[in-house]
Amino acid sequence: MESQAQEKTTPKDLSTEVPGMMTKQTPVSDQPWQEWVEPVVDVLSNASNYLGEWFSTYQQLLTTLGIIALGIVSVKIVVAILGAIDDIPLLAPTLQLVGLGYTAWFVWRYLWKASNRAELLAEFDAIKNQMFGDNG
Repeated sequence: MESQAQEKTTPKDLSTEVPGMMTKQTPVSDQPWQEWVEPVVDVLSNASNYLGEWFSTYQQLLTTLGIIALGIVSVKIVVAILGAIDDIPLLAPTLQLVGLGYTAWFVWRYLWKASNRAELLAEFDAIKNQMFGDNG
């Protein structure tokens, strides 16, 4: 009985070194592009701080611009609604008649006689004093 001992053989031209990179790896800090990357990383890591400072500095300006933008959008919406109402048959003329009727009533009630004008001015002054205080 022959012993069945198997020998491990390796070809002569086969490398037994641990596989790795073909070129030598250089540290990241030695790379020429690293001088451009570090400031960008610093800015991006502090972006929330920069934004917070910017918003706190310009808070009043941003609020004003927001109110103006909201006003413009509101006017556009009102114009669109009025345009849609104007396109409905007989609704626009009906609303115009209601407006004319109310205007005629207001003139007759408050502006026709001097006593009624005085009453209107008294009501107006009372509302003004209620809103802004008594200045006089």
